[in-house]
Amino acid sequence: MSGPNDRMEGRLPALKSGGNPEGKGVIGFLNDWRATEPRGVVAKPGRQVLAELFTSLLVLSATFKYRPVPGGSNYLYWVDGQWSLSLIAPHEWSDRRRAGFAGTCILQRDMTWTIVPSDRLLGDGPVAGAVRRFFDAFVGLLDTDLTLEEILPTYVGSLPYYQRLHASALSRSIRAAVMRGDQDATSCRQWRTQLPRLEYELLACSS
Repeated sequence: MSGPNDRMEGRLPALKSGGNPEGKGVIGFLNDWRATEPRGVVAKPGRQVLAELFTSLLVLSATFKYRPVPGGSNYLYWVDGQWSLSLIAPHEWSDRRRAGFAGTCILQRDMTWTIVPSDRLLGDGPVAGAVRRFFDAFVGLLDTDLTLEEILPTYVGSLPYYQRLHASALSRSIRAAVMRGDQDATSCRQWRTQLPRLEYELLACSS
């Protein structure tokens, strides 16, 4: 898949796909597809839509090799110049790994992500810098007259299996939310006017 999505630095890694390396058969795929069907999607204010899209794209830019489940805790790290999502909490890692902790991520029933940010997102360190670059790329992604639905990562064949599955689920969720809110004809440049000035203010935070 090519297009505006490709401009996102570190958003969804452009990895080559060798078919289905995880060995998922048709039945396994259908079960995973049903498990990632967005549930309880509702109309949302524009800023909330953008926050959930930004946060979800940030999480899905990370590498992970498992299927996250709604309500479970997942831990986002910035280590060695890349994002990674893990089920291992910071206190269970080494000091080096813990230093890259960005926050605890929660997958919602509607297949969007929220985050409990770590203190490292508020400083000037490597983690905050990585989020800032991601925010700049997100702003660039919205610099188009296309609608939000047209730039969503509906199918990114180069992604690993679980990232591809959840990117598709996210796209279905956001598309349904903007349609319920009568926002589906809004251009990305119009959406961009609702962005905050600071990147951490756009994070969809878990309460």
